[in-house]
Amino acid sequence: MFSDKDVNQIKDKGLTPELIEKQINNFKTGFPYINLYAAATPGNGLNSYTKEQVTELATYFDENNKDYEILKFVPASGAASRMFKHLFEFRQSYNKTSEDIDSYQADKSFNSVYYFFTNIEKFAFYNELKKLMADDGLDITKLINDFDFNPVLDYFIGEKGMNYANRPKGLLLFHDYSDGPRTSVEEHLVEGAHYSTDKDRVSRVHLTVSPEHQNKFEEKVKSKKVKYENMFNVEYSVDFSQQKPYTDIIAVTPDNEPFRKGDGSILFRPGGHGALIENLMDLEGEIVFVKNIDNIVPDRLRDTTYLYKKVIGGLLLKLQAQTFEFLDILDGGNASEDELNKILDFAKKDLMIFIPDAYQGYDEMEKIDFLFNKLNRPIRVCGMVKNEGEPGGGPFWVIDEDDNQTLQIVESSQMDLNNKTQKDIVSNATHFNPVDLVCGVKDYNGDNFDLKEFIDLNTGFISSKSLGGKELKAQELPGLWNGAMADWITIFVEAPIITFNPVKTINDLLRPQHQPEAK
Repeated sequence: MFSDKDVNQIKDKGLTPELIEKQINNFKTGFPYINLYAAATPGNGLNSYTKEQVTELATYFDENNKDYEILKFVPASGAASRMFKHLFEFRQSYNKTSEDIDSYQADKSFNSVYYFFTNIEKFAFYNELKKLMADDGLDITKLINDFDFNPVLDYFIGEKGMNYANRPKGLLLFHDYSDGPRTSVEEHLVEGAHYSTDKDRVSRVHLTVSPEHQNKFEEKVKSKKVKYENMFNVEYSVDFSQQKPYTDIIAVTPDNEPFRKGDGSILFRPGGHGALIENLMDLEGEIVFVKNIDNIVPDRLRDTTYLYKKVIGGLLLKLQAQTFEFLDILDGGNASEDELNKILDFAKKDLMIFIPDAYQGYDEMEKIDFLFNKLNRPIRVCGMVKNEGEPGGGPFWVIDEDDNQTLQIVESSQMDLNNKTQKDIVSNATHFNPVDLVCGVKDYNGDNFDLKEFIDLNTGFISSKSLGGKELKAQELPGLWNGAMADWITIFVEAPIITFNPVKTINDLLRPQHQPEAK
């Protein structure tokens, strides 16, 4: 299948022909659907807390977090281009004819181009855009009033101006403040000062970025760092990483042959956010908060976010401390029957670990080995919000090939919705995943887990793409919070919907949650 030139290209990426053949075989066979057992709901795999319990967990975090290396991990390599899809399409077809103007005014829905232009002054980027155009002798207000929208779009998403369509989301201006607008990466620095700061007042933030954007991220952080250090009395330690080349995956034709570029070389594509498990494993930190770059709110709405970050953080610290204590006992190899029963009860009720009926027939050493292997894993506590129609994965009990039940975050693409039983389970789901995680990545001896040992390799994704007008099939690694963390200890916690405010289209920034004041 591969020429000597192909083999050299494969090896240059840190891959092997054998691994590439496995990837191609995945294209041929596809990935199996997840076997859903039940939706994780309050009282059945999803923890829901009273106000008093919330306060208790947040207080526990405040009182104990300084004993740990805490880090905020933000996947920030996503390009913003998809945010402007409706503006691109409008720019390509709009010629300022009477028909065009009538069509523009006909759709006044929230995600319309009309809504964008009639509310343009409310965006945090507006003043910068207005000045850029004014410097070139253009009056943005007059252009919009005259239905002359194309120059405005050229300066906004085009290369002659702000070039927003080619920037990463992290470097877009999201929110306006009295002291100036903030990009989303700045907002993450602000958040980090409140819950990822150690006893020495060092706030540690790690961003995964695309190679072409890293310099701009570094410049932005450098230019704003001192401002927020003075504002919150912290010292920031911000570093960056990129997806590793050896996590790239071969692309294939519709016939599952290697897809080749014009020069005959094989096309490789990034392995998706599941590749970031490698980056996560490289970090120097015991407790790692994970949150997407675009899920951020202004200061006035952030108290609830901070509170629930401390809730999931406090729960992780409590559960991890108890888990480590029990692992020390099990490691001794001579746990008493009473101790084994306590550990078993903790594993079932607190860690949501499935205990098979066969456990009762095990002898003492088999019970010790079983519980040790179940407890000696990385732990993640995941905030889940009530499903109000947003797309995205959700919390479910699933059954693996060994008939074990585990808690997993499952994406809709992993579900067999043509199967009535599976579809009924999905219809009973009450919550979905906003990507709000805190992870314990060290073992009870203080050593880093090899996180690659806990990946379910059967949970990748295959999608249809195109390049140069030719169809191709792309494959992604098991998702970071899906298959890449499949064998972790997983705890789900109900969180308020206000903690989830992603920006998927540019118009989302016009929602009340992203504006300076409630409208």
